[in-house]
Amino acid sequence: MTTQVKMTSIDCDDPRAEATFWSGLLGWQVAAAEDEYAMLLPPDGGPALGFGRVEDYERPAWPNPRGTKQFHLDLGCDDVAASEAKALELGATLVEPQPGDTWRVLLDPAGHPFCLTDASRW
Repeated sequence: MTTQVKMTSIDCDDPRAEATFWSGLLGWQVAAAEDEYAMLLPPDGGPALGFGRVEDYERPAWPNPRGTKQFHLDLGCDDVAASEAKALELGATLVEPQPGDTWRVLLDPAGHPFCLTDASRW
């Protein structure tokens, strides 16, 4: 028996906006973009990334001492500064406090935190 992760789905208030942001940052193909749901496909055929609209969606807080954010994505980058600049151009927000010198924390347009770090660290 084989069990595999095929897609990670993320709650949000605007799936189209999330798909546009993440497609632009990751370079993934938008496979579907509707008012209620959107999905991105990676070029390597790995697991997809989905976005589902949730009525009365509440953005996670940052910092988040009680852990109500539930998850975040860690992205390995060849050039952290360039990836940060691109994310900001696409609508991300840089937050404070930052966790040190090797990670950069930003929020996507729906308020989900994500981290950028040097890909060679993985």
